[in-house]
Amino acid sequence: MAAGEMSSRRFEGRVAIVTGGAGGQGWAEVQRFQAEGASVVATDIAPPADLPDDDRLLFVAHDVASPADWAAVVDAAIGRWGRIDVLVNNAGIYWQRSIADESADGMRRMLDVDLVGPFLGVQAVSPVMQEQRSGAIVNIASTAGCSGFPGHAAYGAAKWGLRGLTRTASVELGPFGIRVNCMLPGAVDTAMRPSPGANGSTAATTEADGSGTDPSRVASPAEMASIVAFLASDDAAAITGAELVADGGYLVGLGHAPLVSARSE
Repeated sequence: MAAGEMSSRRFEGRVAIVTGGAGGQGWAEVQRFQAEGASVVATDIAPPADLPDDDRLLFVAHDVASPADWAAVVDAAIGRWGRIDVLVNNAGIYWQRSIADESADGMRRMLDVDLVGPFLGVQAVSPVMQEQRSGAIVNIASTAGCSGFPGHAAYGAAKWGLRGLTRTASVELGPFGIRVNCMLPGAVDTAMRPSPGANGSTAATTEADGSGTDPSRVASPAEMASIVAFLASDDAAAITGAELVADGGYLVGLGHAPLVSARSE
């Protein structure tokens, strides 16, 4: 079965929230959940250019760093469908700056969106999931949260922190039947991926060939969506507090490939 192809209707009757759902990997996740039967609340700063008219899709404008916006997202999901079964903390921002060039404000903004945002999401949906005695949360981190990369002081710090949040939330929420896991993509073909040769970039630049083991390949958003759907599904019922690296084997061979040095332009 091709990556991203629907394998079942594992989410029939369930409700998922996907942040950063207006494009790229987030939109692929929205489509995957819908294809498997879920009703989806897609959130983002602005709606996608061509938002389909679908009774099982609700778009909510959302700043993930705002507690008030999170309360509105939860209210929208409950008001429309009466439950929340899945949260995918997918929204994020990205840039590359050396430690010397990063500002305190830049660091705070990155942490606000890429770490505080997921924290607020877990905090907002967990009371609903606790009452249901069930739920699945998937945090989207990055291989930048597994190793050091030039130019990733702010982004790497946020993604390392997201791993810690995942572990803690899995322990605190596990007794309520809520699973919390983390997926760590490598290079994915979205607008956030650095251009080849970008300052400090270590991202792969070749297209995915479907092998899944080439450390130079760039994954498709649909491939990442299929992994997220697995972690959110009952097929992963025995998995919580886990970190699933999805980088085509890049980190495995990291020590054998020279890193591009970070320089200010």
